[in-house]
Amino acid sequence: MKILVLNCGSSSIKYALYNMDDKSVMTSGGAERVGLDGAFVKVKLANGEKRQIMHDMPEHTEGVKFIFSLLTDPEIGVIKSLKEIDAVGHRMVHGGEKFAKSVVITPEVIKAFEEVSDLAPLHNPANLKGIRAVEELMPGLPQVGVFDTAFHQTMPAYSYMYALPYEVYEKYAVRRYGFHGTSHRYVSARVCEFLGVDYNKQRIITCHIGNGGSLAAVKNGKCMDTTMGLTPLEGIMMGTRSGDVDGGAVTFLQKKLRLNPDQMSDLLNKKSGVAGVSGVGSDMRDLEAAVAAGNERAKLATDMYNYKIKKYVGAFAAAMGGVDIIVFTAGVGENQASMREAVCADMEYMGVKLDNALNATIRGKEAIISAPDSKVKVVVIPTDEELMIASDTVALVK
Repeated sequence: MKILVLNCGSSSIKYALYNMDDKSVMTSGGAERVGLDGAFVKVKLANGEKRQIMHDMPEHTEGVKFIFSLLTDPEIGVIKSLKEIDAVGHRMVHGGEKFAKSVVITPEVIKAFEEVSDLAPLHNPANLKGIRAVEELMPGLPQVGVFDTAFHQTMPAYSYMYALPYEVYEKYAVRRYGFHGTSHRYVSARVCEFLGVDYNKQRIITCHIGNGGSLAAVKNGKCMDTTMGLTPLEGIMMGTRSGDVDGGAVTFLQKKLRLNPDQMSDLLNKKSGVAGVSGVGSDMRDLEAAVAAGNERAKLATDMYNYKIKKYVGAFAAAMGGVDIIVFTAGVGENQASMREAVCADMEYMGVKLDNALNATIRGKEAIISAPDSKVKVVVIPTDEELMIASDTVALVK
């Protein structure tokens, strides 16, 4: 089967076409600046060649239409006809409490998804645009929704509830949902395959560390806690997001700076985190270079960043009564050895012992980076959310 995976953001469309007979990527790429001037599509071919093609995309339907045309293009296309596509799998950001697993998209599913759109006003409407674009261009083609929040729906109430008046939960569904669920689900299962252990008998901490980041506590195959909350703002310090911050500090700053809610949200989501503290930017590679050059604020931001990840690793180990496996994944987790070393330092008391020399050599590939005598396995597993979405799509449409 050939499965097209779409991830539609507010001004972007990422895609990958899979041949699920051997789980190979036939082609992948992404449209950027959808709805803006200077829109273009980056294409990565199966042979590794990359192309960038300028194309005006005033809205998502035109973006999806152009991506379809590239798939069948005589020069760079990989299929002769769109009829070769058996189904489309969509990354869906916020399913609220309505979706605990991936589903075939129906009018009823769309209606339920629309009802929780106020929980993710930037992401959910964009996801719906992708679904409707496919329906318009290829009526009747099966489509599947895979939700970022679904994996975390096994969290117990004492984990996901906020200590706010209960009516706030009843009326507005304000609770912790968690995100990056597709990645946490993939790497927690994959690491057990890699190590040859039973997924349903492990205590795993998955660290999805990128420009956005979250950790999850996975016990016996189920998520029992995660760091993100009602929105992707809560938890660890991120590229431009603050992570955990005292609610009193938020209201204090709103008054002092005379900010409305949207402006306050912009400060917390786009002007804080690593970029806000360092003044350098949100890319950890730039931060490493700034630290090496003696930039004190960059060093402070790096120390804060690593410490907050480490703190949650300890908290989740306590919550699960111990830990058997720690997994690092996503852009920073897979590639930044210094972060992994800082997070695992001085954790011998809980059975974590890193092989620092080996760790320093690992970038973007599956590897055990703990010492042979470490009681806890520390492992790098590159995430593959798109393959997870394609696999769910195949399972449902079959």
